[in-house]
Amino acid sequence: MQSKLNVLAIAGSLRRESYNRAALRAAQQLSPDDIELEIYDIGAVPPFNEDLEADPPPAVQDLRQHIHAADALLIATPEYNYSIPGVLKNAIDWASRPAPNSSLNNKPAAIMGVSVGTFGTVRAQLHLRQIFVYTNTLVLQRPLVHITYAAQKFDAQGRLIDEPTREQIRALLAALARWARHLSAFGD
Repeated sequence: MQSKLNVLAIAGSLRRESYNRAALRAAQQLSPDDIELEIYDIGAVPPFNEDLEADPPPAVQDLRQHIHAADALLIATPEYNYSIPGVLKNAIDWASRPAPNSSLNNKPAAIMGVSVGTFGTVRAQLHLRQIFVYTNTLVLQRPLVHITYAAQKFDAQGRLIDEPTREQIRALLAALARWARHLSAFGD
């Protein structure tokens, strides 16, 4: 692993004004000097089709290449119907198949999520952790970042203005960097 950690950040929402996308922009700004955080848009990834696994569309190839090149992942997921959004699950399905070539296998990852209500995507994050067990994505267990009442924590321009939440994201990034470097010492 290089001295600078390359983190690929994915928002599980396609909405232009998504709070989860805004949280990733905040993470970009809050990243320490030893982390390069790139936000990747999964909007162009087509619905998963097993018939295309052998020769995937260019958007899927691009997604896989970005994940392979990253030292770690940061996922920001909203919660839809007590779970992760279909678009995020779709991207995970493409990235993890076929299993022998999974770009998610042994990939260090961290999860956070933003909601407008009181639960802060707790259930979606639990479901995402369950999915990552199967893909052998090595998810950081703590700190947990469940951002609640988003309208009070982000301003009208989508900037994170809540200092305790900013500190939670800083702590998550620092822990992800330690986790990824620890795992890299063991190789694939």
